[in-house]
Amino acid sequence: MSAADSAAPFIFLIAGEPSGDALGAALIAALRQRAGSALRVAGIGGERMREQGIESLVALEDLAVFGLVEVLPRVPLILRRIREVAAAVRAMRPDAVVTIDSPDFTWRVAARLRKQGEILPVIHYVAPMVWAWRAGRARKMARWYDHLLALLPFEPRFFENAGLACTYVGHPVLESGADRGDAARFRTAHGIGPEELVVTVLPGSRGGEVRRHLPMLGDALGLLQSQVGHFRVAVPTVATVADAVAAAARDWPGRPVVLRGNEAKYDAFAASRAALAASGTVTLEVAMARLPMAVFYRMNRLTEALLRRLVRVRQYSLVNLLAEAPVVPELMGASLTAQRLAAEAAALIGDERVRAAQRQGYDDALRRLGAGEFLPSLKAADVILAVIAARRPGRDGAAPAKETPR
Repeated sequence: MSAADSAAPFIFLIAGEPSGDALGAALIAALRQRAGSALRVAGIGGERMREQGIESLVALEDLAVFGLVEVLPRVPLILRRIREVAAAVRAMRPDAVVTIDSPDFTWRVAARLRKQGEILPVIHYVAPMVWAWRAGRARKMARWYDHLLALLPFEPRFFENAGLACTYVGHPVLESGADRGDAARFRTAHGIGPEELVVTVLPGSRGGEVRRHLPMLGDALGLLQSQVGHFRVAVPTVATVADAVAAAARDWPGRPVVLRGNEAKYDAFAASRAALAASGTVTLEVAMARLPMAVFYRMNRLTEALLRRLVRVRQYSLVNLLAEAPVVPELMGASLTAQRLAAEAAALIGDERVRAAQRQGYDDALRRLGAGEFLPSLKAADVILAVIAARRPGRDGAAPAKETPR
């Protein structure tokens, strides 16, 4: 290996679901921008990280599970994958490991590496919501990780108080391009007239949540059709659930168009009058596009019952959390019915006061997120490279350094 090659960082990245895959892809691109084309990457990801050069060691479908109850049937497979990934890290000897969200999987990989005596830098990207529930997780993370990259501005203090270095890097949605969709391109591509009403439906990206959402969404669209008349439906999706979404959408009203890729998704946003969105990162993309929305989420009933006892916040959608106000309607648990979702959608389509209030709330939320101040993926790349630079002299046995430039 040449001196130049040996100086190039080698980073092992682990994403466990489609949203983490998107974060990982943007991060790799930013790392290359900072470190040069000689940067080497390996690990686990989906279609987006594959485009950035990672041949995933594990299929993302094996890991994309959410919910306290939903994870249980997959435990044997997840434990096996944890062992395999930790072994791969130790065999490959990267300069650092970066785990991305998906704590049910990624944290266990980090913990296993530490239990095996591994001292290489381990960094986590996306802070868990310790401000909402299970605050003790911050102390656990401090045992396994050298640094945490937080997406929201109020998060670092929760982890620094527990002894974990944490940097607010901003949310990558700010550089997603969600606000630059082309409505005319979408309508032309799918034969939709310039005056036809379009509604975007976002059922989620994990298999379990999609299976729970799809029947209810079909019923809601049927009710909406009786209230507002003819409309077309855009259904952006991801590879992990595309087949299930396409099969269900065939029976929906509105001659649904099932879409793949961010460009098509953002074009659909630009052409739409309203959106029905499963809670998650995509709600910030919808806000970036200034598209009025209703947010929903359905979990296993036992999971919902457990969370009602544990969660300490009144709102759960990212837009409302950032704005510290009920900007968008949130339907979950008993409040999530096809009738209620259809009624919220009808209001978003027909009531200009509702639409204007949401857009003002979006502006407040995105301003608090740091819109226009910096590129989050580049800031995240800078922190990771600083951690590697600080630790490289000690790779042959020095104790892990907890304090790093922030």
